Amino acid sequence: MPPSALPPFRFGVQCSSPPEVTARSWRELARKVEDLGYHRLTVSDHLDDQLAPVAALMAAADATTTLRVGVLVLSNDYRHPAVLAKEAATLDILSEGRFELGLGAGWMTTDYERAGIPMDRPGVRIARLEEAVQVVRGLLSAGPCHFEGEHYRIDGLTGSPKPVQRPLPLLIGGGGRKVLELAGRHADIVGLNPALPNGVIDASAGPDATAEATERKIGWIRAAAGDRFAAIELHTRIHLALVTEDRAAVADAVAAGFGMSVPESLETPHALVGSVDQIVDDLLARRERYGISSIGLSLDALDAFAPVVARLSGA
Repeated sequence: MPPSALPPFRFGVQCSSPPEVTARSWRELARKVEDLGYHRLTVSDHLDDQLAPVAALMAAADATTTLRVGVLVLSNDYRHPAVLAKEAATLDILSEGRFELGLGAGWMTTDYERAGIPMDRPGVRIARLEEAVQVVRGLLSAGPCHFEGEHYRIDGLTGSPKPVQRPLPLLIGGGGRKVLELAGRHADIVGLNPALPNGVIDASAGPDATAEATERKIGWIRAAAGDRFAAIELHTRIHLALVTEDRAAVADAVAAGFGMSVPESLETPHALVGSVDQIVDDLLARRERYGISSIGLSLDALDAFAPVVARLSGA
């Protein structure tokens, strides 16, 4: 594929639990992310020690002018889609069209256990998520929404207010076939993740984080999306990001952490290790191979990856 046909790189920073949580420090962090050239600031949606997503994103948007804000991802089981649609539209209006809505089926077992929320089997959670997506889309569109499903019933509710962006960008992420096919059918941005059979990120995720597993997942998305696949932005969350001049020395640790071989660890799209030049080359090669152009980094990589962002952002 010629460079002109490839999607532009967009880098984001995931920050749900900053080391210091004050209004001033959160605003300063958002401005720094924007000043370093990152495209978006995202937060997660868990019930442990972190900021609540909607309020945090509104504060970040209010402190910046071009930075996009989003959630990786809101858990559908924690809120009703009618409430979610109103919150999403309001946030999009107050951020002047800079909000990206990320939705997921829920996966962290400790959230459910500690809050006493029943955790249904994955198939039920994914089916409920697909219904919620349709409800949210309906409420964000013109006219009243009518929906009759197994999990939700909406009887002529007109969503208000309406978002600035039409349609509001929707991100759905996951590692399993069912949720990625759902994403292919509905999402504007699809987040690629390793499957998490234990409900936590550990070495059990390794076999599903390889290059071959990634190609298989993209095939599922492509088949489900049909003609709309070309317009989908493929996103990957980088769970291990390290700028170092001694790439080989770190490869063993990467392999152990992901439960894979050393060669596999250097190919997985969920890790970036090496010098700035090596990381730039890896990202270019992965975009050519998979079409992945949206890169999500953790807060601890913010400064070290700024040179990478400066070289590739928007290119």
